[in-house]
Amino acid sequence: GKHWTVNEVRALIRIWSDKNIQQQLEGTVRNKRIFEQVAARLQKFGIDRDWKQCRTKYKNLKHEYKSVKSAQDSGTTSKSMKFFNELDAILGHCTMEQASKSDNG
Repeated sequence: GKHWTVNEVRALIRIWSDKNIQQQLEGTVRNKRIFEQVAARLQKFGIDRDWKQCRTKYKNLKHEYKSVKSAQDSGTTSKSMKFFNELDAILGHCTMEQASKSDNG
């Protein structure tokens, strides 16, 4: 598909950083419906992406983030990525074992 621009990725991350979206994504594997919402919100920014593209980009970003994060944790700081800080703000708090749902008070 068409390459994602920096603005498109920023918009995707902005939507993804919505607590509501995050909770929905954490709670499910069958997330087509959620990514349809994400795609609809992107359209409001004038970004034309379907839910599959959004989901693929989300997965790729998440994967890239995790590999950079684990490289940093092991002391290899040479690895980095463009949106690391933005993603760290979203993903940094929830570990692999998913942060307990009780700490959102």
